Amino acid sequence: MGALNLRKHDQEPVAEAVAEIGQYLTFQLAGETFAIGILAIKEILEYVPLTQVPLMPDFIRGVMNLRGAVVPVIDLALRFGHAPTEAGRRTCIVIIEIELEGQQRHIGILVDAVHEVLAIADSDIEPPPQLGGGIRVDFIAGMARVDDRFVVLLHVDKVLSATEISLLAEQGEIALEASTDAPQDQNKLADTISGRTQ
Repeated sequence: MGALNLRKHDQEPVAEAVAEIGQYLTFQLAGETFAIGILAIKEILEYVPLTQVPLMPDFIRGVMNLRGAVVPVIDLALRFGHAPTEAGRRTCIVIIEIELEGQQRHIGILVDAVHEVLAIADSDIEPPPQLGGGIRVDFIAGMARVDDRFVVLLHVDKVLSATEISLLAEQGEIALEASTDAPQDQNKLADTISGRTQ
């Protein structure tokens, strides 16, 4: 992925900026712009095929093996009641870190495209609306005024419950183990075919 540009929203004095401005990664989802505080973000990956996990909600698209760790990947569009995210050229998986029951856990969120990092002043953030918007209020950390529009700041710790994380960790490991042999067999077959055609 290319480097993201940091754009400062609002021209505040330097002394105030240090105390009152936070940095947020903005991304596209179902035609709307959302943002997550960059302190929760570990890395941004290009979309890769996921291992399916049985008996999980539709918004859990599967799990991925990230350097030996089982990481569940959530389709936020489905979680918010929209149509599922279609994988395309700009589709990304944003790996975030959340705290559940005193432990740090990693999950991936599937987004249509990543935009930029914005510096947003606390004074430009309003409380989440009590009604409307098509998203559960507990998913929203606040509404940020950026230029002439609002950006929804997400409360990442609310995306998955502790129970869902535990089930995913257990079922995801089983699913990844079950799928390990298949790719190896396919690679061996591909090497054999390649050798025959040379």
